[in-house]
Amino acid sequence: MNSSDEDDGWTAMSAANDGPPALASAGGPGVAAVSAATQSTPPWREKTQSVFNSIGEAAACVSTMNWLLLFIFFFVLLSSYHIHVMLLMGDWDFWIDWKDRRFWPTVVPIVTIPFVAAAQYFFWEKFRLPFGATMVVLGLMFGEWINRYVNFWGWTWFPVNFCWPTVLLPGALFIDGILLASRSYLITAVIGSLGFALLMYPSNWPILAQFHMPVEKNGLVMTLADLMGFETVRTGTPEYIRLIEKGTLRSFGQDVVPVSSFFAGFISMVMYFIWHFIGRWFSRTDFIGRI
Repeated sequence: MNSSDEDDGWTAMSAANDGPPALASAGGPGVAAVSAATQSTPPWREKTQSVFNSIGEAAACVSTMNWLLLFIFFFVLLSSYHIHVMLLMGDWDFWIDWKDRRFWPTVVPIVTIPFVAAAQYFFWEKFRLPFGATMVVLGLMFGEWINRYVNFWGWTWFPVNFCWPTVLLPGALFIDGILLASRSYLITAVIGSLGFALLMYPSNWPILAQFHMPVEKNGLVMTLADLMGFETVRTGTPEYIRLIEKGTLRSFGQDVVPVSSFFAGFISMVMYFIWHFIGRWFSRTDFIGRI
């Protein structure tokens, strides 16, 4: 077989394998041409054109996405915290005649401290921001006031001074300040949780004091809050017709609020520890490495 026949054989083999045209006219062995073709740059490694025209435009897009994610995250916290409070605290936060000196200072701190503890861990560990409690409480207050004004007042005509939400912001600022000053979860759980519970009643007293004034109705002496409760028709009216100030805590010389607040403070310490570890579990990012 002469050289011309050998060249014709390589050409036929290249055409049969659908190889690039360069293989047929390589002028040398086809193996070298195939090796050069396989060492070319793959399509996925080729440089792609950016969707942004400048670095400033890319930075503006990233900033917009951050604000959008922060907005979504805020309303997720708002809705979840609001549902948690409405289901567990309920009537003690809804009606002014339920804001008594025994159960109200006890129930409210114990129910509201869980989200505070979890949010503090997330914001402090992930971002070193000491306002986790303040952020979730602000979200709760925002949702509560929308609920009171639109639903309670706008739909059912309950007066706003009869169904205002509990003020929790001073306690949230206090517990965030303890975390910032101490940088210790243990000190925050002990001192911060106790202060969060003790500050609840004094924070609401300027609004509540006027409704605890005694009034006389048909020969009975009661508070103005009780009278408003009797005169206001609600869905479960038989359940609501009661005097909230009855209880055995009066054996302490009528100092009901300090006993209830300190008891709520000690329970809040336990709740803080539990929900601190729940917040730590929900803040894990191990799964990111497996994506």
